[in-house]
Amino acid sequence: MKKIWKKLALIAGCVMMMSMFAACGGGKDENTIVFGTNAEFPPFEFVAANGVIGEYDGIDMAIAKNIGDALGKNVKIENMEFDSLLLALENGQVDAVIAGMTIDPERADAVNFSTPYYTAKQVMIVKEDSTIAKAADMADKKIVVIQGYTGESCVKEMKYEYEAFKKGSEAIMELVNGKCDVVVIDSATAKKYVGDNEGLKIVEDAEAFSSEEYGIAVNKKNTELTIRERMAGMWFWRAMSIFTTSAMICAPRLSASLNTKEEAAARLRFSLIAPPPLPFLFCHSTSAKSLLSVKEMV
Repeated sequence: MKKIWKKLALIAGCVMMMSMFAACGGGKDENTIVFGTNAEFPPFEFVAANGVIGEYDGIDMAIAKNIGDALGKNVKIENMEFDSLLLALENGQVDAVIAGMTIDPERADAVNFSTPYYTAKQVMIVKEDSTIAKAADMADKKIVVIQGYTGESCVKEMKYEYEAFKKGSEAIMELVNGKCDVVVIDSATAKKYVGDNEGLKIVEDAEAFSSEEYGIAVNKKNTELTIRERMAGMWFWRAMSIFTTSAMICAPRLSASLNTKEEAAARLRFSLIAPPPLPFLFCHSTSAKSLLSVKEMV
């Protein structure tokens, strides 16, 4: 999977976010961009023997690395608890936060976000023999969430009692060991955990859980960074859904191991950039870079 994330290294994010980090100078080393993350959120960020950036691997790490490469800067990762990330950003400990972070009004009041780069939703992970078929079925069950994640906010709004863990892996082990009935978590991460642990399944409830979008956060004190204004004129980003739909056809060629066409298309959305007049797909690997025309591939 690591090779796939490297191949799907996200040039769109690099190009559109270069202006965000060109003005970042909060770190002691002006040649280094410091990203804060919580490496407990596969497939976006996790610890691996050979990661994209040191020991850190995943989709978000590929984005961070390519932003650094595009700017000619080194990239450093500060791994910390999810709840500490925005505080670290405010204190200047990191230049940006990239952690599968959902853009919501409360966070947007405190930080500036990039244009959304991923659309996700909350789902429930249960045992295969579970009777939970919708969110309402959790009412009398033992619910586990990850502290600070959107799943916690959703369950809290439903007024259900729950237990919060700091790590997703700990929450899943609680379920595997029969100490809870359900884990509420983001969809992409749920797929990863279910794939790695036998006897689990995903339950969706579109009426109870609405979609959400991930963005990269930067400090509002970086007044030179007018992210929304700079990106408002980029017509092609909002047109990504059109290209993504077409790209679903070619996505399997890039990765036969992606779980679903929906996931492949979602990841491919990161890699698309449309400087007029033609959209392109940028594929990155440690050995070579190739620029392929999406129009030719579809």
